[in-house]
Amino acid sequence: MSILSAPEIPNRVVVAMSGGVDSSVAALLLHRKGYDVIGVTMKLYDIDQADLPEYYRGCCTLDDVEDARAVCRILGVPHYVLNVQREFRAFVIDYFRSEYENGRTPHPCIACNDKIKFSFLAQRARMLQAAYVATGHYARIEPDGLDRWMLRRGVDADKDQSYVLFGMRQEQLAATLMPVGHYPKSEIRRLAEEAGFPNADKPDSQDICFIPTGDYREFLRERTDERPGDVVDADGNVLGTHEGIQYFTVGQRRGLGLSGGPPRFVIRLEPDTRQVVVGSETDLYQDTLYADPVSWVSGVPPIGPVEVTVKIRYKFAEAPATVTAVGDGALVRFREPQRAITPGQAAVFYQGDTVLGGGPIAGNEPVGHAELAGAGLVNA
Repeated sequence: MSILSAPEIPNRVVVAMSGGVDSSVAALLLHRKGYDVIGVTMKLYDIDQADLPEYYRGCCTLDDVEDARAVCRILGVPHYVLNVQREFRAFVIDYFRSEYENGRTPHPCIACNDKIKFSFLAQRARMLQAAYVATGHYARIEPDGLDRWMLRRGVDADKDQSYVLFGMRQEQLAATLMPVGHYPKSEIRRLAEEAGFPNADKPDSQDICFIPTGDYREFLRERTDERPGDVVDADGNVLGTHEGIQYFTVGQRRGLGLSGGPPRFVIRLEPDTRQVVVGSETDLYQDTLYADPVSWVSGVPPIGPVEVTVKIRYKFAEAPATVTAVGDGALVRFREPQRAITPGQAAVFYQGDTVLGGGPIAGNEPVGHAELAGAGLVNA
């Protein structure tokens, strides 16, 4: 029997170990519960450690690999390094670049979770006969009592990462463990210290992991073609020029190359005409958005409008709204207008601590969906 056809070992779990404290304690907690733990560190991209700035808080350095290996040595479990650079480039870095080139502002962690951790890594876990994949995410996966799984916020509100996990499907939730989500961060560090882990006090990762300097515009400048265009007001009057729409995002005020007059903000990007449209602070506020495509955690879209709270950025507080599923997408109506609704970012729908679903923001209103007008959801 080949390993590809070998049956799963029910208590075996592959833990995605970045070298940080959260994934290390995830391995610790599962090991203590009697799971057959295998630690895997994914090599996502090449990074020259000698050139890293002192403030770098990403991953994938040699020190990160060694920290993960040391934790596995303490626990007495195997550790492997998995090269996923090709997949990470295709599904995360190329996606990141392409979204900016098309006037959208991506969230690369969402793509990484969807395409790398809970897809590619899960496939490799099956090759190791593992029944589960585990991560150090601050979120909870719990049964609903009706043969379905629910995705909930982590108990530590300041560290909750449920926003970037909305795309998980039922079969992925059933085969994923997130033990860290049941603890506050302070307890995770205490557990790491008691276990003698070398990374117990290691700072948390920050910013975009594959951009060591934190300057995404410089990263794009080296990887995209500059296509100049005009900076215009809402009436189409030309106010200036720019080097490329990839260097702009909705809500941006600095770097517009405009002088004099009232404060102006990017209110819209037009990739077809390469126009950066600017306006006032008031112009940034909208009370609707359309997300497309939308992933529903239950696997089934709700019927009719549903009362929810919606988060439109990772670090934003969510706002009360109604969400209506239409086709592959969803129309969101906020009770109060929201600032800088940004295409490419995710709109994630919550009911209390439970994630209902979410999807990338396509715009402030749907285009080309006649069924929405027929349902009275938008003006015909």
